[in-house]
Amino acid sequence: MTTAPLTTPLAPQPTFKPRAAPARPGRLEERLGRFLFYSLGPRLITGTSVAPPEVLAPFERFTIPRTGRPGVLAATWYPAAPASAPSREPRGAVLLAHPWLEWGQAYFHRRGRIEALRAAGFHVLTFDLSGFGASARPDAFWDRDLEDALGALLARAGDLPLGFWGVSSGGYWGHVLMSRRAPFRAAVFEDVSPHLIEWSWRQAPLGRPFYLIFRTFLRRAYAYLDLRRHAGHLGTRAVAYVGGTDDPGIPAADHRRLAELASAELLLVPRAGHLAAIKLANDEVLALALATLEKGMAGW
Repeated sequence: MTTAPLTTPLAPQPTFKPRAAPARPGRLEERLGRFLFYSLGPRLITGTSVAPPEVLAPFERFTIPRTGRPGVLAATWYPAAPASAPSREPRGAVLLAHPWLEWGQAYFHRRGRIEALRAAGFHVLTFDLSGFGASARPDAFWDRDLEDALGALLARAGDLPLGFWGVSSGGYWGHVLMSRRAPFRAAVFEDVSPHLIEWSWRQAPLGRPFYLIFRTFLRRAYAYLDLRRHAGHLGTRAVAYVGGTDDPGIPAADHRRLAELASAELLLVPRAGHLAAIKLANDEVLALALATLEKGMAGW
């Protein structure tokens, strides 16, 4: 239940297509940018992946090889739930990408996303980004992990249509992937900043000298990380954004800008801080996500 009236979702508005999405920086600049960001980002407690609770059974835990890189990503497959309609065929498969929290994919064990998706007939794949849970240490920008997870999703989903649901950092890297590769028919983004360095500037002001170094000397990497240059090239049929009006790292204007560029719906939850929209407006967030996925996959 919500604790306050919600901002009415804004309907998609036609908008101009921005210039082409920025090109990936060179390998050396990407490695330097990844190292600098990872070094300055929030500290994480390393460990192994947390097993899903039995309430989410059946599920299958497995690993995804990282393409062209050593190491694997820890992942979990949740097949669509047939209990409510045994004769119904699965409607699609959805990739969930977690925020920058030490729990990794275990973040999705709560708040009902997996249960709602499965009940609606969708298979679900979750995974730990590099540096989280039981996955290997990072050695590139994290959109590479999403691409490997997408490969695993394609292998398991077969011909079913695909959807994406990313939260904070997971949604951020989803933009970067989708602007160059567009297999998803629908996408949902929660609490996504247009630029991680801008978010860090607001959230961790002591690191501002290093952020200036990043922007000044790693210009191609800085441009590559600007989601305002990716949001207009997602290649999806339906997109929705969710955020809070009281998120100190992401002003409401930033949420509106990304939604405008992606011609997407936007749900802003009053008094919600970062990662709090799903807590204060659980039913509304889940309903918008399901409606977006169903719209994108209609006609399959």
